[in-house]
Amino acid sequence: MKFKDYYETIGLPRGATQAEIKQAYRKLARKYHPDVSKAADAEARFKELGEAYAVLKDPEKRAAYDQMGSQWKAGQEFRPPPGWDDGFEFSGRDGGSGEGMDQNDFFEALFGRQTRGAKRTASHGHGEDHHARVLIDLADAYRGAKRSISLRVPEMDAQGHVAMRERKLDINIPKGIHAGQHLRLAGQGEPGPGESPAGDLYLEIGFNPHPPFRIDGRDVFVDLPLAPWEAALGCSLTIPTPDGSVQLSVPAGSAAGRQLRLKGKGIPGDPPGDLYTVLGIALPPAVTDSQKEAYRAMAQSFVFNARDA
Repeated sequence: MKFKDYYETIGLPRGATQAEIKQAYRKLARKYHPDVSKAADAEARFKELGEAYAVLKDPEKRAAYDQMGSQWKAGQEFRPPPGWDDGFEFSGRDGGSGEGMDQNDFFEALFGRQTRGAKRTASHGHGEDHHARVLIDLADAYRGAKRSISLRVPEMDAQGHVAMRERKLDINIPKGIHAGQHLRLAGQGEPGPGESPAGDLYLEIGFNPHPPFRIDGRDVFVDLPLAPWEAALGCSLTIPTPDGSVQLSVPAGSAAGRQLRLKGKGIPGDPPGDLYTVLGIALPPAVTDSQKEAYRAMAQSFVFNARDA
């Protein structure tokens, strides 16, 4: 996927005001409208302008796009960095698709989740719902926790520039929450008109990096390296889990890649997830003469071809 420089498309610097963006778009849209322009690429340019304007005219989309920074150039290979929009609060307004806009992969990769995020638009009875994605620690999903979070809220200043305002909230993380689940904070969305109640804020939950653990739904996976004799003869080991250490019995004759399941030791729930230890074999180095001799003794003791295993 190629990066699109919407400011370059519309012919303005990143610091342009919303009024300047609107003016530039209208001028270029008239120039490249397929019904007016004789240029061979008029239709393609018109669509590119529509897409750029759909982002830059909307303060929320523009603020999110600007977070990509200026290090990217048009045409460079691009993938949104993981979690690039974590902590970014936005409403459910799509802002309109833009005249002549073709919603391509680049636009969808950046804004597809945002335009689907909110639960309710503003009405005479409530303010608009807002949406944000936040990261929590895996241990908090096991035990529950009270945490303070910071959200970035885009706002337009008196000069027509888009800026970010930080918003801090105290939240209760319920035990057993999993990635992709939403927390609803009643009344923390957009204020309602007049005396009507505010909308709600929906927080989509994700997890901070949590080595050595991997998550799949409510199941948790952890790699467990074994010495060859531990795998061959069996052993009892203390292993880490996100909720403290537990004892694990490794059966004799365990092979690399085998998964040992600890039922109910995954993320709590109804039912809870499981914790899987994925076995690996770590070979000790043969540096000293006695260590090398131990390997030679093994080679003599076993009739074994690893390529046939």
